Amino acid sequence: MGSKARISLTGISPKDVDFVCRQIKLIAERTGVAVSGPIPLPTKRLMVPCRKSPDGEGTETWDHWEMRVHKRIMDMDADERALRQLTRVQVPDNVNIEIVLKT
Repeated sequence: MGSKARISLTGISPKDVDFVCRQIKLIAERTGVAVSGPIPLPTKRLMVPCRKSPDGEGTETWDHWEMRVHKRIMDMDADERALRQLTRVQVPDNVNIEIVLKT
């Protein structure tokens, strides 16, 4: 049984996260490496309520600002050639990629 690479992707744009997932799947297809995923994890919603009026006078009206963080997990066989190509993937600025090797 070989070692596996767990790739976790987080980002605020689901299109960009899915784009990187597709690139990883293409690399696995080209190198003939087994890949499972992407497994979507629950989306985190970061909420910030704030008052509309800065001085505190008037009616209590609130703005609700929200940022959603999307996560995906992929497992790939830890093939040296595939991992080398994986490090060359063009990752957008708003996507964070983390690769952990497991035995």
